Amino acid sequence: MLSALGDIMVKSVTKKSGDTEPFIKEKIVVACVKSGAPISLAREIAAQIEADPSEIIETKYIRQRSLEELAKANKAYPENWRRYDRTLGRA
Repeated sequence: MLSALGDIMVKSVTKKSGDTEPFIKEKIVVACVKSGAPISLAREIAAQIEADPSEIIETKYIRQRSLEELAKANKAYPENWRRYDRTLGRA
């Protein structure tokens, strides 16, 4: 649910399990950096996703958008992300 904290709007993320948690932009940044992307690109991708007008977004959407943007910068980044997911048993 979108909630107001002063002038800041807080998004929610629906996880694969159906659980909902607050949107934390730094999670996207960390995932992108772990894929090999520079911090500046990782922050840009996270900001683009944060700017989505939807109140609630799914982790599937976050992953898809992140991978698309990473691929534009370097074809190796998405594969690095997927390889990392496999090591964690998520793919």
